[in-house]
Amino acid sequence: MNQFTMDEVDLRILEHLIEDSTRSFKEIGELVHLTGQAVGARVRKMEDAGVIEGYTLRWNPERIGLSVQAFVTVFLKSPMAHQQFQSFVQQHKQVVEAHRVSGEGCYWMRVRIGSPQELNELLDKILDYGNYKLSLSIGQMK
Repeated sequence: MNQFTMDEVDLRILEHLIEDSTRSFKEIGELVHLTGQAVGARVRKMEDAGVIEGYTLRWNPERIGLSVQAFVTVFLKSPMAHQQFQSFVQQHKQVVEAHRVSGEGCYWMRVRIGSPQELNELLDKILDYGNYKLSLSIGQMK
């Protein structure tokens, strides 16, 4: 199997896609001094190599009523609870990001939800697995 190696041009193409994944290959080509066709070929190679795993978009959750963003550190009550807690996380779309962490706590979660009441209900469910520490976002900078 061929080993994929990235050069400086690939990195610049990747940076432009990270900045705005809706840019056309032609537009990116103008920025990196290649044809759109050459950019497309390089992007396909990065996709095939697993460098690019997919595409996403930025959106405004507050515009659809998801105005509460919280960060939850979860402390599991039992070493046996990890599997069940991971299933819980997968089943709740309000948990938009979750990480198993070292240091303080067992898991770190970012939650997007519609109201403090809905957040309270989710936190009550977390108590089945352990305890938590909550931080509410009061503004996003980046």
